[in-house]
Amino acid sequence: MKKIKLSGSNIDVSVISYGVADFGTQINESNADQLISAYIEAGGNLLDTAHCYAFWEKNGLGASERALGASLKRLGCRDSVYIVSKGGHPDGGPAYQRPKEFLSETTISKDIDESLDRLGFDVIDVYFLHRDDGHTPVSEIIEMLNSHVKAGKIRTLGASNWSADRMDAANRYAESKGLLGFSVSQDQVSLVIPDWKITADPTNRYIDEDEVVFHTRTQIPVMAYSATAGGYFAGRGHDSGTFARPENTRKYERCLELSKEIGCTPTQVAIAWLLHQSYPVIPLFSSGSMDHVKEVMSSEKVELSSAQTSWLSD
Repeated sequence: MKKIKLSGSNIDVSVISYGVADFGTQINESNADQLISAYIEAGGNLLDTAHCYAFWEKNGLGASERALGASLKRLGCRDSVYIVSKGGHPDGGPAYQRPKEFLSETTISKDIDESLDRLGFDVIDVYFLHRDDGHTPVSEIIEMLNSHVKAGKIRTLGASNWSADRMDAANRYAESKGLLGFSVSQDQVSLVIPDWKITADPTNRYIDEDEVVFHTRTQIPVMAYSATAGGYFAGRGHDSGTFARPENTRKYERCLELSKEIGCTPTQVAIAWLLHQSYPVIPLFSSGSMDHVKEVMSSEKVELSSAQTSWLSD
């Protein structure tokens, strides 16, 4: 599988990432081992979890990180993969109570230490700030994260659900001080657009035109979560749900038409579309199905012309 170098780092990651939020809750250890093995066998090396996963499940908080660490130890493959984890998430209610200043040095330090303890390893390869609060000075954030890099706890930095302006300001500060900036971002990106609007709330977003311009200019990769739009391209959620919009139906129909023409599935076409953008995209998917893991990983082999990519976008 093709690899992408994370900006300003020596980390080369596979162009498709596997999310393990359901490990330890909906996916047991035996299935976790089989799924990770299949992902690695297909050429993948980037496994995504987070400090907050899966607080929405009963006894789920921290389960994903613990299950991922345990699986990598059983398989003996820690050196074959890069671990992504995320901290700095806002309050999630009774199951995940958080301080108002969720990007403070005290909070992030605690998040990192807890994640390392759950994973059972000494370092997190790619560490994302899960959300942005929109007001903590980027200088404080970059200085704080670099202190953890120097301590050997994290290797490189990512920004999840950050605006282009804030990420650009952070990286400009880092460059001016000779520090490590953000090497990768993580946003909701797929061929179809959700039915909610990006508002003044800076804690959750999908990629917009400003981000496209920023990432095209800088070539900083984007890990695209919800890359398969929750099964939309497999025929789910067309009549109701986040992606139930007429323009999305048209895009699905085009995926279906093109998939028949080139001999693959609509989901593979949608993933291939992400891999043919003007900036590097790393589709991030989650699944407990071995067949789906193999389907998504095979998307990397689907070639689209520039005309086909544009046609799908219209």
